[in-house]
Amino acid sequence: MTFRIITVCTGNICRSPMAEYMLRGAFEDEGLADQVEISSAGTTSWETGEPIDPRAGAKLRELGFDPSGHRARQVTPEELRDVDLVLALDHDHVGPLERIGGRGVSGRLHMLREFDPEAPEDLGIRDPWYGDSSDFEDTARKIEAASRGIVEHVRGHLPGRG
Repeated sequence: MTFRIITVCTGNICRSPMAEYMLRGAFEDEGLADQVEISSAGTTSWETGEPIDPRAGAKLRELGFDPSGHRARQVTPEELRDVDLVLALDHDHVGPLERIGGRGVSGRLHMLREFDPEAPEDLGIRDPWYGDSSDFEDTARKIEAASRGIVEHVRGHLPGRG
């Protein structure tokens, strides 16, 4: 059994691919990569086919990941139906995900930062695209802080682990 996760932001060129690659790394570090499949997408088609934002790519390369093969895409109702966990990167992604995924997505849709026990009340990760490299650093820190909680959540849903 494979546990499927999708991370979702607006255009799929900054936050959600950063979360995708960083979560893959977290699951690899825990020896669970063969049991978890992680993808990313956007709520819009604005950036479809585009590579990762150069600043997001630079941060990921700094962390040891190669995002050169990433191409932005829009999330589909079918994949929202088929994944086990939908992680929204900001508040403005929740409504579109509920519309695209319908009622069936509600129990599987979470804000990514819900899994960070130290997160403030505001769980959103603002779009770093409008900022500079420090905004991408901040995005990476917030994703990293939630990663352990996401791994533990998923571990509890894997066969023989829960």
